[in-house]
Amino acid sequence: MVDVKSKVSQEEWQARQDLAAFYRTVPYFKWDDLIFTHISAKVPGTEDEFLINPYGFLFDEITASNLVKVDLKGKILSDTNNFINPAGFTIHSAIHEAREDAHCIVHLHSNDGVAVASLKDGLLPLSQTGMLVRSQISYHDYEGVALFDEEKERLVKDLGQEKLMILRNHGTLAIGKNVAEAFTNIYFLEKACSYQVRAMSGNLELNYPSDEAIETTKQQGQGREMAAALLWPAVKRKMESLDPSFMN
Repeated sequence: MVDVKSKVSQEEWQARQDLAAFYRTVPYFKWDDLIFTHISAKVPGTEDEFLINPYGFLFDEITASNLVKVDLKGKILSDTNNFINPAGFTIHSAIHEAREDAHCIVHLHSNDGVAVASLKDGLLPLSQTGMLVRSQISYHDYEGVALFDEEKERLVKDLGQEKLMILRNHGTLAIGKNVAEAFTNIYFLEKACSYQVRAMSGNLELNYPSDEAIETTKQQGQGREMAAALLWPAVKRKMESLDPSFMN
């Protein structure tokens, strides 16, 4: 087994541990789709290298050491026999290259996220959480499995300067300047989707807040830096208490 820790910088090892912890949260919150989604993080001190999961591993198998390092051209830089999800590379490489602030990117196929992504009106202002994030969400139309470079330009254009995206008929996506921010962003988006699905499942009349309340909540949702700074360390401690193997 390759001793990855001894071969990378202290900063990269810390990034690997944080990213591996993020992977462990996905099955914990029941957001996983077995091996078919992905989270990436830039390698500290580089412009064109990022870490992503080895294709074929469940998320509760991801560790700091088995994450795969790849460049923006798709060349695997890790000393590994593992490979990566081609669709994952298309989505993540496009955004990492286009957005300097996209140090961490998460894309999910959660049950509730895909359900909302399949609605023509997308995310509705039904819950406080939904109202906090709704104005910050971009949308990208479904084009098929993301295997073609031609889609990259359209994906990036649709994302714009937002940090949240609903990929129609496909799933959810969030970016952050670090793992803490990306986790917090996807957590809010996924919770909003879950609340909406549950509210709509009763087939009863929905209660929409006033336009004034929606606008007030929109303004209150402009920054989640403090939430991320408080939330991520607590979540990482929880992952470590459940199974610290991700740190290896």
